[in-house]
Amino acid sequence: MARSDDEIRHLDTLDRDLGRMSNIELASAYVSRPLVGPGISFLFIVFAGLIALLFFGQTSHTLVVVIAAAFGAYMALNIGANDVANNMGPAVGANALTMGGAILIAAIFESAGALIAGGDVVKTIAKGIIDPTSMGTAEVFIWAMMAALLSSALWVNLATWVGAPVSTTHSVVGGVMGAGIASAGFAAVSWGTMGAIAMSWVISPVLGGLVAAGFLWFIKSNIIYRDDKIAAARRWVPVLVGIMAGVFATYLALKGLKQLIKIDLATAIIIGAVTGIAVWLLMIPVIRRQSRGLENRNKSLKVLFGIPLVVSAALLSFAHGANDVANAVGPLAAIVQATSVGDFTHAVQIPFWVMLIGAFGISFGLFLFGPKLIRVVGSQITKLNPMRAYCVALSAAITVIVASWLGLPVSSTHIAVGAVFGVGFFREWDAERRLRRARTAVPDRPALSVEERRRRKLVRRSHFMTIIAAWIITVPAAALLSAVIFKVISAVAS
Repeated sequence: MARSDDEIRHLDTLDRDLGRMSNIELASAYVSRPLVGPGISFLFIVFAGLIALLFFGQTSHTLVVVIAAAFGAYMALNIGANDVANNMGPAVGANALTMGGAILIAAIFESAGALIAGGDVVKTIAKGIIDPTSMGTAEVFIWAMMAALLSSALWVNLATWVGAPVSTTHSVVGGVMGAGIASAGFAAVSWGTMGAIAMSWVISPVLGGLVAAGFLWFIKSNIIYRDDKIAAARRWVPVLVGIMAGVFATYLALKGLKQLIKIDLATAIIIGAVTGIAVWLLMIPVIRRQSRGLENRNKSLKVLFGIPLVVSAALLSFAHGANDVANAVGPLAAIVQATSVGDFTHAVQIPFWVMLIGAFGISFGLFLFGPKLIRVVGSQITKLNPMRAYCVALSAAITVIVASWLGLPVSSTHIAVGAVFGVGFFREWDAERRLRRARTAVPDRPALSVEERRRRKLVRRSHFMTIIAAWIITVPAAALLSAVIFKVISAVAS
């Protein structure tokens, strides 16, 4: 049946209107997408406040604890968004894990580490940075801890936004120091402790980079540059996986399980050695079976490092959850203790409900905002493959163990990112060395132009400078922000 001109015009108008509605829906979905993460985060922060209200009960200090719980939840979200990238970035960058798989594994193991082994006893005022008696009253102490929580969370949030992985431990240290100076003056600060922390800015990344570069040199010399790569891999990959297993057994015994059982360094090393030997012997037939039929090229070697890399990422996340959850909830636990019993001069035991806020906050932060920093660490600083990522993961664990043995304060963030830089700069040095050899062998070969040499740099200098700058200013920036927030809170409360 033929349609009239009016019907045709009406249908054309309807099509255009439907098209406009479809465009509006697409536009609204596009606009609202960036608000999903902050919206869910806000609901979690509100939920944390309600949890505090439920467990703490109705007292004259309830409102203070509820606000502190909200600040602690906000800090936990930022730790998940920033800090966890150090554990998962290398595995994702090496394509051993998808982004979704990395987030799932990290969320499970971070939460398990926090809840199973994370009930650390937090030393009063963040590891002796400030003399608690200098603050005078519990009320001043509470305002200082609230300022430290909020300032460190804001700083980590800003660092995540600009794409810089920073130390959340240093952020909390800076926040506590700033609030302590604002409340009790410069004399209240333990400058010896602050000096040791400043030393770790240099020690952590340099040590992490050197260890990672050393292992990459070993892998290149003994496997990658060999004529028969598969035969070399059958010999050395079981040894390397055994070393990784032994190191991680030692690392978990020292750091990840310290709340379940107290283990000294010597015992942890014995546990690691036994574990490493057992895994080495177990991996010999496994690697021999995996390597059957593989072509004699570098790409084939990646298969052999995939599973160890995934396991290392999971173990790093467990240890991180056990250790760094205290950064989110340590000041909150101190506030709870000060408000409930009035004591702020002794060590603080973290209540289980406070641990829940920290554990789930880290997982939510990772899920909602973690991919950005995971990409930065995993692929945007330098290109990683499973062998290079293995070196980064192993370096992170070894450096923490060595630092514990030497009694040096180090940052897991600085170690992991320093290891990534170490791998990248070693690759640049190695490529330049091989180029010089080739030029010596063929003297008539034309030299590369300055532009071409710059293009062949394997570490992105812009990321390097951004991250180093963020590391340097983390403590002073968090301290300044905390001092301002403390003054504002004090003025409002008084």
